[in-house]
Amino acid sequence: MTYLETAAQFYQEVAQTPQVGLCCVQSTPLQLPGLQIPLPMQEMNYGCGTTVHPTELSNQPTVLYVGVGGGLEALQFAYFSRRTGGVIAIEPVAAMREAATRNLEIAVRENPWFDINFVEIKEGDAFNLPMADAAVDIVAQNCLFNIFEPEDLTRALKEAFRVLKPGGRLQMSDPIATRPIPKHLQQDERLRAMCLSGALTYEEYTERIINAGFGQIEIRARRPYRLLDAQTYNLQENLLLESLDSVCFKVAIPEDGACIFTGKTAIYAGLESLFDDSAGHLLQRGIPAAVCDKTAAKLAALKPAEIIITDSTWHYSGGGCC
Repeated sequence: MTYLETAAQFYQEVAQTPQVGLCCVQSTPLQLPGLQIPLPMQEMNYGCGTTVHPTELSNQPTVLYVGVGGGLEALQFAYFSRRTGGVIAIEPVAAMREAATRNLEIAVRENPWFDINFVEIKEGDAFNLPMADAAVDIVAQNCLFNIFEPEDLTRALKEAFRVLKPGGRLQMSDPIATRPIPKHLQQDERLRAMCLSGALTYEEYTERIINAGFGQIEIRARRPYRLLDAQTYNLQENLLLESLDSVCFKVAIPEDGACIFTGKTAIYAGLESLFDDSAGHLLQRGIPAAVCDKTAAKLAALKPAEIIITDSTWHYSGGGCC
């Protein structure tokens, strides 16, 4: 079998017999007023973070969710898009589509506001999304793209870019590796399907997103995910995997490179009340200003004695320099 066939077989198994805590970080699902998450959905929470960011979800966006899982995040997105077809979920594994449908039927009984027609589940995969160009406001995936080998990841990212409207958002949560994963683990198809051996480093992951055409990336969270210990996984030393939540915007890539926001700020500490770098960035003395990593590096080089650049917080919620 190919690694994708191994992954499909694995997720057929966990659709039929849920494995609690299989992939997910130890966190409760997003709590929203009036939203009840059915227990079977919680048991099938096979994500590594969250892709549902309420501030992104005004005006009932059309959401394309890739890899429906147990339907948990599809239901959460439907909370913000309460209309027929507001959420379209793409899933290649028949058993998972059936499980998600059953879970959503339970959600109808537990949530008076929810209509089963708010979520449409379609057969398909990340490489051939059954959507027209520029058709949706948001594409989301949780702990799926990390399973793909690097060139397949690029295919999936470009396909997400294709179906997004201009200015649309790709919202993802994926494991990343704190150093390159050794070949013997990358080639273990079962571990790859379990989201334990396919992760790229942060630098490789963001580079592929940019190469797919996305001009801005915002990091919403970065946290420890799993430890691959040296003894169990035949490593020279322990290897930490992290979970990265990101929002990537379908905007043009600036001539000087894409903007990546990781929570850095720039603080002007000079003698004037304002500092203007003549490139669109105005800093008030003593007031932190959110900046992308690219701008942070430029400002630090421009006035190293007068501009303080704070460390990445790995949490960003908008309002920055671009």
